[in-house]
Amino acid sequence: MGETTHETTGTPEDPGTHPEAETGALAVPAEVKTRLTQVTTSVLIDTRALAGVRARFDDEQAHALARYLSAAQSPNTLRAYRSDWTAFSAWCAAENRTSLPADPVDVAVYLAAAADTVRDDDPDRWALSPSTLERKAAAIAAVHAAHGLASPTRTDVVRTTLRGIRRSRRTAPRRKRPVLLHTLTTLLEQRPEAGHPTGAARARDTLLLLCGFAGALRRSELAALTFDDTALDTDPRTGDPMLLLRLNATKTDQEARHAQQVALPRGTRRPTCPVCAYADWADLLTAHRDGGPPALRTALEDTPPPTDPRAPHRCHTAAPTGLADGTARPLFPPIDRHGRIAARPMSGRAVAELVKRYARRAGLDPDAFGGHSLRAGFATQAALAGAADREIMRQGRWTNPRTVHAYIRTANPLEDNAVTRLGL
Repeated sequence: MGETTHETTGTPEDPGTHPEAETGALAVPAEVKTRLTQVTTSVLIDTRALAGVRARFDDEQAHALARYLSAAQSPNTLRAYRSDWTAFSAWCAAENRTSLPADPVDVAVYLAAAADTVRDDDPDRWALSPSTLERKAAAIAAVHAAHGLASPTRTDVVRTTLRGIRRSRRTAPRRKRPVLLHTLTTLLEQRPEAGHPTGAARARDTLLLLCGFAGALRRSELAALTFDDTALDTDPRTGDPMLLLRLNATKTDQEARHAQQVALPRGTRRPTCPVCAYADWADLLTAHRDGGPPALRTALEDTPPPTDPRAPHRCHTAAPTGLADGTARPLFPPIDRHGRIAARPMSGRAVAELVKRYARRAGLDPDAFGGHSLRAGFATQAALAGAADREIMRQGRWTNPRTVHAYIRTANPLEDNAVTRLGL
């Protein structure tokens, strides 16, 4: 589960001091501090130790939690809560504590112990960030609510402990580096060869990177797209073709009430045109649908992608695809190294790993990039190009201007900055 692959981390305030020696520095209630000295089990339980707890959770508690959360939370949140609750239950079992209903002090001690845990591979870094700990507390509350029990996380001892953790573990958020236009071009240069067996992945990845960047899409939104969510239309300003993407449930619209739509215009150049990339990919998947792997291989060999950046666009002659047939065919399915295309969609994590993989191939630090790099890159590149806040917020579907301002400061830290008037 998620407990053996470390989650979002922070850096201790004093890197020269081992964080585990800082237990007394945590601003938590005295009762929690006392009980911390009695804890003998790490919160990073080995996966094998979770097997029995997970089986019991699946039998007794998973259905109640699913009913409680399925309509209110995203599938990613549900999976995270499941992992968090399983880890808490395993820790309680090892410490001879009761997980349901949980004693508020036990919850506080668990969270404090988690806050004091460091990474096995880097003792100068915390294993879990304050935001991850708050999610764990939310998972514990959700399971209790699903069973009609009062939440132990609403008690003073848990709230005080979480406040103390936040105050003691203040660290700057580790933002992923934005993929700017020149970075995007570099990533596209690292695509696999055209033809069989890597040509299908090349076409899919081209569309994914361009859609994620131009559409300011989150990794979960990219993974959830199907051909039924796509449509070709005409730009009323220019008459050029454009690609429309309909977003269903998103991070900020989990009930899909607002029918959010993203428009991707024709690119200025063929290699970075989202509409051409869509047409290329749709042709390959159509061949695969109609004739299977042999037809896909023939299509890859007969219509190689253009290598000249000055090649003419093909999107002006692109026709609506028959892949939008109501079957929710994934727009971005997994493709193995033999060129075999799966019927299921990629996961959000796979999208993030794809960006990291291309960054590594380009000689960049893969840890600095992730799924959010495409969305951040849109906002940053648009700010550099002089786009107004309103324009950036519309495409990125941001509702808080402060979020956009953070990207603008990243893009041009000297804009509206008095330091430029000092006469140095």
